[in-house]
Amino acid sequence: MAYSGDPILVEDLLFKPVHSLIDQSLHSRMGATTTNGDGFGIGWYGDGPTPALFKCIEPAWNERNLQEISRQIRTPMLFAHVRASTGTPVQRSNCHPFRHGNWLWMHNGALRGFTEMKRELALAVDPSLYPQIDGSTDSETLFFLALTFGLTDDPFTALARAVGFVEDVGARHGVENPVQATIATTDGVSVWVFRYSTEQQTRSLFFSTAMDKVRALHPEVEVLHELGDETRFVVSEPLRDLEGAWQEVPESHAGVIRPGDDEIRPFLPVPPVR
Repeated sequence: MAYSGDPILVEDLLFKPVHSLIDQSLHSRMGATTTNGDGFGIGWYGDGPTPALFKCIEPAWNERNLQEISRQIRTPMLFAHVRASTGTPVQRSNCHPFRHGNWLWMHNGALRGFTEMKRELALAVDPSLYPQIDGSTDSETLFFLALTFGLTDDPFTALARAVGFVEDVGARHGVENPVQATIATTDGVSVWVFRYSTEQQTRSLFFSTAMDKVRALHPEVEVLHELGDETRFVVSEPLRDLEGAWQEVPESHAGVIRPGDDEIRPFLPVPPVR
């Protein structure tokens, strides 16, 4: 889940919605697995330019420290993730979000054939960035590939090049459908989201409708009147069932959420030039 808007208590985002991320960690309705208990992480922005991280290998529903700090942290930008391991170890460094400078990154999905591709993908990471890779997941490797291809300057193009590179490596290693990805990344001001898979059957991804329109549709929902007009959510599954409140990110599309007008555009990988 990604939240952008007026400062809000983390508790109100993670625990209070009807189908909150904590509930989804136990009872996912649309994910690849029903239970996501292989760790969790949150990243948030406060007074300084660098986001803070809190990660743990405990299931999110069972970590009392998360409950404690969520009652005291108020933030205008939150990334939160619950993990179901796709084969890499259950360890803190493999929990999302991942951080580089003022950037955060989350990836839901997998790079199929990662074991076969890992060496070549790792060697493509900029040597100045490589020492900062902390864990062993395909998600973090994809993040650092995107950084290598210019994420901090142009996220849309960087992701297209990173995904195109992974697909090219996968093809040369005989890996079918190597990329399955819904991604969110932020510099603390804007949030970029991506929905793409090689087989064109990508996991679900939704963003919230403009808050003034949702309030007009559901004036009886009190919590909506506490959220500012610039409030946006990005989620794998809607946090509650409200007609007209959620828009699905189309297959093979990417978007940016920022103050003012949001943008959704088609997303196509850019293969490497030989």
